[in-house]
Amino acid sequence: MDRARRRRWIRIWSGAVTAALALTVPTIGQASAADVNNAKNAGFESGLSNWTCSANSGTTVSSPVHSGTAALKATPAGQDNARCTQTVAVQPNSTYTLSGWVQGGYTYLGVTGTGTTDVSTWTPDSTTWKQLSTTFSTGSSTRSVTIYTHGWYGQAAYHADDISVHGPDGGGGGDPAPTIPGAPSGLSVSGTTSSSVSLAWNTVSGATGYNVYRNGTKVTAVTGTSATVTGLAASTSYSFQVTATNAAGESPKSATVTGTTAPTGDTGSDLPRHAVTGYWQNFNNGATVQRLADVQSQYDIIAVAFADATGTPGAVTFNLDSAGLGGYTVDQFKADIRAKQAAGKKVIISVGGERGTVTVNDATSATNFANSAYGLMQTYGFDGVDIDLENGLNATYMTQALRSLSAKAGPSMILTMAPQTIDMQSTSNSYFQTALNVKDILTVVNMQYYNSGSMLGCDGKVYSQGSVDFLTALACIQLEGGLAPSQVGLGLPASTRGAGSGYVSPSVVNNALDCLTRGTGCGSFKPSRTYPDLRGAMTWSTNWDATAGNAWSNAVGPHVHALP
Repeated sequence: MDRARRRRWIRIWSGAVTAALALTVPTIGQASAADVNNAKNAGFESGLSNWTCSANSGTTVSSPVHSGTAALKATPAGQDNARCTQTVAVQPNSTYTLSGWVQGGYTYLGVTGTGTTDVSTWTPDSTTWKQLSTTFSTGSSTRSVTIYTHGWYGQAAYHADDISVHGPDGGGGGDPAPTIPGAPSGLSVSGTTSSSVSLAWNTVSGATGYNVYRNGTKVTAVTGTSATVTGLAASTSYSFQVTATNAAGESPKSATVTGTTAPTGDTGSDLPRHAVTGYWQNFNNGATVQRLADVQSQYDIIAVAFADATGTPGAVTFNLDSAGLGGYTVDQFKADIRAKQAAGKKVIISVGGERGTVTVNDATSATNFANSAYGLMQTYGFDGVDIDLENGLNATYMTQALRSLSAKAGPSMILTMAPQTIDMQSTSNSYFQTALNVKDILTVVNMQYYNSGSMLGCDGKVYSQGSVDFLTALACIQLEGGLAPSQVGLGLPASTRGAGSGYVSPSVVNNALDCLTRGTGCGSFKPSRTYPDLRGAMTWSTNWDATAGNAWSNAVGPHVHALP
């Protein structure tokens, strides 16, 4: 959101987007029981034996590792992208699955010399181990192929482990077949909402995935060491266990932990199941000037834009623009907040915006933020806060600040976020980290799907803003990256004047909502599953909506409220 036109173009993707346009993520085939891993030293337990890395860019490290005691670390430098290769013996006219686990900077995994179509796949930077996988077929005379990993120019070092080329035995030998992993340890409940329980556990050596069981029934399978089980009843206790899996089979179940969902009313659960958020402008920038009482009835959460920074690090205040809003007084503003709340709406104070200068980067500023934001809630009656810090944030101390604020305000506090698209491309980004850190007190993340240019979807493909695919494929990153569907909303401008770029008609917004919740109305990107608990949509702003004759809220509002 901004005070006038929002013009922010993301340029750092120019190299990565160009490369990504040439990549696809093929459907992964299932190996047969007789298949073997034809790669040697797949886990780098023997150093770089059988591997060759360009420009001495590779080494082995003892941490982090996906399994065993070692992993590859390769560091791009200058014009070298840290390419590490191995020649692998294969059979002609055969199908193989190439996979590996990666962590750190941008990482590519691929194969050349197949005699058919060479393939590759990749991922942006990741703070946790992530599996890359693709399949390839060999030609009629192909007896060997070259597999490779590499990073990207100017990006951080990447780590790789447990590389495999599963398929018919090429006769060149390989590492011993995997054994069934042991049961996971350290299973714990890392967070709860009124409808979900988040779990975390320790990495199991040799595991390639994990199954999560609720009350003895398998409910989900994941590749990382955390999961969120959704669709639960409020104020209810559930038992959970986890198993580890690989090609050899499934481990025994872990010890049981019990998670109890929060009562109804926590983290905004007394909101409608599907909610609409609108930003109200505390200034006149050419859009229709509104008093809070004028905000359209379709909006369930009204974010007052914006709180202001003070001379005290981290502290915020609010200054009603009475002159710019035609003589609107503080007493009238407070009365309008109470009236909106009596009508079932939530009114929150938004911190940040394009010109926002609030900085929380140490323990003192975190305390100042929490104390001052709570003071505003008490003074004006705000139901909570919105974090719209578009100039970066510190995940550690913003988490500390929000938890401190929640402890003061209680479980009914509304907490929303409005990151830019770049902020939610990877769970390693500070905004995404913060959202996951406070997931148990988070109401909704309404990412801004505008002013961004092209971005990556969860399938690794590049999508241009202004399309239904841009909305659904980018929302998928959050939905599959750890946020509950009820904590994800789609943020769009209310009119062409509300943003520098990225406006889509309300019908496109509704199509995206239907695609994500019902599996209908999709474009070329189709999610692997539906998310009927998706929270809803957000717009900048109620004022620009009014300027355009309320076209956005009149179309999107009823559609959101009618979602399954």
